[in-house]
Amino acid sequence: MEALIVPAEPRFAPAKVNLALHVVGRRPDGYHRLESLVVFDSDAGDTITARALADDESDRLTIDGRFARRVPMGGENIVLKAAALARTELKRFGLDLPPLDIGLSKHLPVAAGIGGGSADAAALLALVSSVAPPEARRAMAEACVHLGADVPMCLVGRPALVTGIGEEVTPIATMPRLSMLLVNPGRAVETPAVFRMLARPDNPPMTAAPAAGFDDVDALVAFLAESRNDLALAAGSIAPEIEAVRSRLIAAGAIFARMSGSGATVFGLFDDHKSLAEAARMIAAEEPGWWLSHPGQATQRNRP
Repeated sequence: MEALIVPAEPRFAPAKVNLALHVVGRRPDGYHRLESLVVFDSDAGDTITARALADDESDRLTIDGRFARRVPMGGENIVLKAAALARTELKRFGLDLPPLDIGLSKHLPVAAGIGGGSADAAALLALVSSVAPPEARRAMAEACVHLGADVPMCLVGRPALVTGIGEEVTPIATMPRLSMLLVNPGRAVETPAVFRMLARPDNPPMTAAPAAGFDDVDALVAFLAESRNDLALAAGSIAPEIEAVRSRLIAAGAIFARMSGSGATVFGLFDDHKSLAEAARMIAAEEPGWWLSHPGQATQRNRP
């Protein structure tokens, strides 16, 4: 089989942010059907690198960064699962993915509702896909939902409407540049626990987004005001700090704030970058234990 040479340059894995998240049903296999408006924060993320090892070795993962100690290792790790999935799919096309020495710089909090692990897995798949033929890229993109519902949207990595269990990703044509601050109170919230506490699995659907997207932040905020995050109540019962973060962002000048994903990270949208930076300084000074995505903070200096 032909060996695939993975590029050596690092791949950025940005935070995924659910601006709206509706849980609209549950399939017989237990997976929930979702409707979500998703964006990605180019100022907050992890970094993945990979290089080939000798054929008689196994995949290896080395982790550094603020949240390295909270990442599961061994067979539990989603990045190693992504490497195995890529290798299996590539074999179908006569391609061999050699054992990989994978490096992960972990700057996003774990179990935070911003797709950290999924973004890391997608970044590794993107590295492999960049040198794979089109049919192999499509096969990996179709199979990656088996790693987790957030992986397909993270692999696309663009503002999108997401439906199904997460595998149906439709990019949004127009999305304004957002002055967005992510804040996590230092509380991990496990997604399965939130879904177990969900009051009902068949909530009303999300209002249809404009076909052309959103020309400005005002239009986006007006749309979000008519939407929800159906996981917020359940997550808030596990971590009451979530509402404290949301209230703090509004008090600091955010024009809109909501929990992302299954929490506990909350995003705040601001009128401009100046007001965002001022809010970030105030919150960081008052709550030094909280994680903030703003690149001016010491918690976020990881963009390659």
